[in-house]
Amino acid sequence: MMETTDLLKKVRKIEIKTRGLSRQIFSGQYHSAFKGRGMAFNEVREYQYGDDIRNIDWNVTARFNHPYIKVFEEEREMTVMLVIDVSGSNEFGAVGRVKEEVITEIAAVLAFSAIHNNDKVGVIFFSDQVERFIPPKKGTQHILRIIRELIDFRPAHRSTDIAFALKYLRNVIKKRSVAFLISDFHDSGFEEALRIVARKHDLVCLRVMDERETAIPPAGLMKFRDAETGKDYWIDTSSRALQEGIKKKVNDHERRLKEAFSRARVDQALIRTDQDFVPPLIQLFKRRSHT
Repeated sequence: MMETTDLLKKVRKIEIKTRGLSRQIFSGQYHSAFKGRGMAFNEVREYQYGDDIRNIDWNVTARFNHPYIKVFEEEREMTVMLVIDVSGSNEFGAVGRVKEEVITEIAAVLAFSAIHNNDKVGVIFFSDQVERFIPPKKGTQHILRIIRELIDFRPAHRSTDIAFALKYLRNVIKKRSVAFLISDFHDSGFEEALRIVARKHDLVCLRVMDERETAIPPAGLMKFRDAETGKDYWIDTSSRALQEGIKKKVNDHERRLKEAFSRARVDQALIRTDQDFVPPLIQLFKRRSHT
């Protein structure tokens, strides 16, 4: 655990950076990408020239023998859930920054964007179990608590179980929410859970990746430690068989992930630790705004 003064300094630093980004860039983008999706039925009124005929209320129209339409208004408040992978692999960072640092900033930006739009924000930290659940609330103090937890939280377990986290989300959040699943997705067997949760919640997958996870430079015999099991391995990185094996494993995993996202019909973005996370997030928001 970090010293309190160091922790507060780090919280303040992230707050200044991410609150600024949220205010300047993301609040408007977030609003158009997510707020427009939550429409609540308000009333019926007589049809007027130019109204969308898809909103005609046929029951009322038949009763009064005159066209009436349903009037909708945006739901003024949403619940935003940040489902954050805190497993051991997020401590990895060979190129650029450590994954957990990038995840912290992304989560903070999304949280500030949500409260600027009067939404509640909750968090699920998960490894191969749910490590902590912070119920949805509003307000800056609540967001600062989330940032503090993101910086200082140390999980009890180091493995990953995305399916378990998604099932927990489905059980604990009954009302439809916008849920950001933030992970490196070094896991398998979560495809069915992804589909089920995506039917109930507006699920968005943000994949944070380090370039060295897809390729190891051929540099002879090297010692590696598995971040999730803690085991050490000596590997001959110059071995052609090893290099081809890594390439095949990476390609297979990429194909499975692509299929999983596609079948579940979830929006997703790839964020690399050696690049700015702002452009891929903005592209994601713009894609959603135009669908």
